[in-house]
Amino acid sequence: MNAVWELTWRELIRKRVTFMAAMMTVIFLVAYWFVANAIASEPQPFPGDLSIGLFSKFISSAMVLTLGFFFGAFAIAFLAIFSSVAAVTGEAEQGVLQSVLARPIPRWKWFMGRWIGFVSYGATYALVLYVAIILICWVETGVIYNLVVLLKSYLLFASVVPLLVSLTMFGSCFLSPLGNGIGMTMLFGMGWLGSTIGRFMGLGKIQLEGLQTLETITGLIKLAMPADTLQQRMLSELFSMSELNGLINLNQDLSVFSISDVPSNSFLIYCAVYTAILFAGAMTVMVRKDY
Repeated sequence: MNAVWELTWRELIRKRVTFMAAMMTVIFLVAYWFVANAIASEPQPFPGDLSIGLFSKFISSAMVLTLGFFFGAFAIAFLAIFSSVAAVTGEAEQGVLQSVLARPIPRWKWFMGRWIGFVSYGATYALVLYVAIILICWVETGVIYNLVVLLKSYLLFASVVPLLVSLTMFGSCFLSPLGNGIGMTMLFGMGWLGSTIGRFMGLGKIQLEGLQTLETITGLIKLAMPADTLQQRMLSELFSMSELNGLINLNQDLSVFSISDVPSNSFLIYCAVYTAILFAGAMTVMVRKDY
C-alpha cells in the first residue's frame, strides 16, 4: 500500500500537475499580494484613536484573508477533483488497472493507497497555500492570529480534500474521466451557489414569497456538497466570530463575503460520516466490480 501512494505522488509529478499547480499558485499569490496591499493601505478613519485603529486593522485582515481563502478554496477543490478524476475507470480504460491488479495485491489495498496518495498530496498543497495566505496577510496588516486558532482553521481548510477525493473516486467507479470531471465540477459549483444564496438571504438581500422553499433547496445542496459550508466554518473559527458578537459586526464589512449560517459541530460530524460512506462505497464497488 505504501508503494501505491508513493507511486501516486510520482504520477502526479510526472504528469506536471505539481508544476502547473505551482505556477498558477505563484501567479495567484502575486496578484493577491497586490490586493492585500491595496486593502491594508486604506486610510484609518480615526488615526489618533488606538482602539478604533486596532478594530480597523482586524477588519482589514479579515477582508484580506476572506478574499484569499475564497479563491484558495477553488484551487484546493479543483486540485483534489482533477488529480483523482481518473482514479478507477480512467486507468481501467488505459489498461493500467489490469496490469497492477494482476499482481498479488488486494484491491482494497490498491484503492487505499491511491486514496492516501491523493489526500496527502492535496493536504500538502493546502498547507503551503494556507501558510502563504496567512503570511501575506501578516506582512500587510500586522495582525497575528493565535497558533491554536490557525491550526484548527487549517484542519477545516484541508478537510475538503478527503471529502472531494472520496466523492470523485466514487464517481470514477462509474463514470469516464471526462464525465466524472464535469459532474464533480458542476456539483462543487452548485454547493458554492447554495452557500452564496444562503449568505444573501442572511444579509436580507433576497426577499421572495417562496423563501422557505429556496432555503430547503439550498440546504439539500449543502448536504450533497458541503465543501463551501466547511469553508464558512473555517473562516468563523479563524476570526473567532462567536467571541466577536456584540463587539463588531464583521459581516457588515465583508458584505457578499459575509460569514453567515455557520455550520454546527453536528454538521461537521455529518461531513465526516458522509466522507466515510463515500469512501466505503467506492471501495466496495472497486472490490466487487469487474474491470
